[in-house]
Amino acid sequence: MRTTFDMDALRTMVVGTELQSFARAAQQLGRSQSAISMQLKKLEEQAGKPLFRRIGRGLAPTEAGEALLTYARRIIALNDEAATSVGAPAAAASVRVGLPQDMFEDVMPGSIIQFSRQRRGVHVEVRAGRNYALEEEVESGQLDVALAFFPAGAKPAGKLIASLPMMWLGGKGSTQVERETPLPLVLFDQPCLFRQAALDALEARSVAWRLSLTTPSLPGIWATLRSTAGITVRTAHRLPQGIRDVGLELGLPRLPKIELRMVFGNELSPAASEFRDILDEVIRDCIDPELKTRSPGIRNAVPASRR
Repeated sequence: MRTTFDMDALRTMVVGTELQSFARAAQQLGRSQSAISMQLKKLEEQAGKPLFRRIGRGLAPTEAGEALLTYARRIIALNDEAATSVGAPAAAASVRVGLPQDMFEDVMPGSIIQFSRQRRGVHVEVRAGRNYALEEEVESGQLDVALAFFPAGAKPAGKLIASLPMMWLGGKGSTQVERETPLPLVLFDQPCLFRQAALDALEARSVAWRLSLTTPSLPGIWATLRSTAGITVRTAHRLPQGIRDVGLELGLPRLPKIELRMVFGNELSPAASEFRDILDEVIRDCIDPELKTRSPGIRNAVPASRR
């Protein structure tokens, strides 16, 4: 007989893994911990191999568990969409999207408004965070779609949206920067493509520098530039008032371009596919027309799971 996985058990697996706690999953799903344990055991019996390993007081997926988890997310999404389409009670369908902090204020509102007109009742989960993790989260199935920065000429990830120049940026205090002293840098924590580009360019020209402030927050960087003589590296997309390009003024080395790409899973749910297409349209309207890059359509892009 063919194996038929239990839908509730698959949902428990997904929720527990995403919350990184099956105890919290029990609370969210309204079940006892013993019931959760029985569901996980049932999944392992159906799979015929261990799906979890114990790490400290918690559980983490094995290699087989990771493989099943990827399918479980898609199975649940399709099940919930099917139920909604016929009017049956179901958990709200969801689309999980990631993007850099720079893109949130202008890209997401337009995308969500347009999407909500087409897909009422679908929950959109947005993670506006650190760029380095976004592609990995798409590949692991934690995100459906993401916008992410890549070095120019890097591996062909997803769909190229634009090739953007990086700039040396400062606030009013940048006029106080003396060329003879180490350049005060305000940067993201490692790993960060913009940080690495800045340091590489300065080292290549033997320009002295020092870290004035590091933070994981883009608003924190802008606030610091407004009040200090710090310098950062970013694109010109949605520069806050009072922040400007100071590279030529300070005689700083030229920086390379950086690519903005859209990455997405191989087998998206219908709702996730619709959001991806809307996001592609909206981001192109938000990017400066002079910086737009002609690229193949979504159908010709390389899904993250195939790379």
